[in-house]
Amino acid sequence: MTLARQRVSVLDVDATPLTVAELTAVLNRYVAEGRTRTVVGHNLHSVTLLHSDPGFRQFYEQSDVVLIDGAPVLWLWAKALKVGEVRGRIMDYRLGSTDWIPALAGVDGLERIAVLGAGAAANAEAVARIQGIVPHAQVNGMPGEDWNAELEASAVDWLSGLRPQLVLLGLGMPLQEQVLLRRLDTLPAAVYCAVGGAIEQIAGVQKLAPRWVGRLGLEWAWRFVLHPKRVGYRVLGEPWVLLGLLIRRRLRRRR
Repeated sequence: MTLARQRVSVLDVDATPLTVAELTAVLNRYVAEGRTRTVVGHNLHSVTLLHSDPGFRQFYEQSDVVLIDGAPVLWLWAKALKVGEVRGRIMDYRLGSTDWIPALAGVDGLERIAVLGAGAAANAEAVARIQGIVPHAQVNGMPGEDWNAELEASAVDWLSGLRPQLVLLGLGMPLQEQVLLRRLDTLPAAVYCAVGGAIEQIAGVQKLAPRWVGRLGLEWAWRFVLHPKRVGYRVLGEPWVLLGLLIRRRLRRRR
């Protein structure tokens, strides 16, 4: 099954905008198929990486689902739509990992889930909470803190022995995408979802913004207030880097 891509022309990227219900239906098909699939999401950070890192671009271009995670990406996508092209509210198509993970109970036949990433305490708490969401499934976790080549090899062996149907990989961007790009061919067939900091968010280590803040597209401000050192560059500096990359890209095309 190939999902149609839609263009976010201002940012020069493609996405597969889905609601929670639509993604759940897609995951139902993917789990039933039992093939290797990848699910990623676009925000301004991923768009910047796509335009600056050829390997990152390659991974996104070959991924099966590219959700819209960031509000600016959503608004720029919606701006080009015609009336009637989207059913329901535009904000329903903004899917961060913590928006759709609580709906995993609706994925038929989902019996084995792997949670890879974050520190030991956060990973264990996230596993427990996901187990509560999908009580009929076996949920296993492996921390990903201080990731290195040895830990990566251990993770590959762990996944190969576990043979999960769904993998939530939260190593942060772009590390999680780099790992999947170099290891996907040797990993067992599963739906691999790059979820960034969602493991810590599900565990409660990172405090989620109230949903009304997300609906207004102000999660970046919430994160900046709570974690200025962690997200300061991404909030204040990276948009200017992206603007420069997009201008340079357009100038090259004109030449």
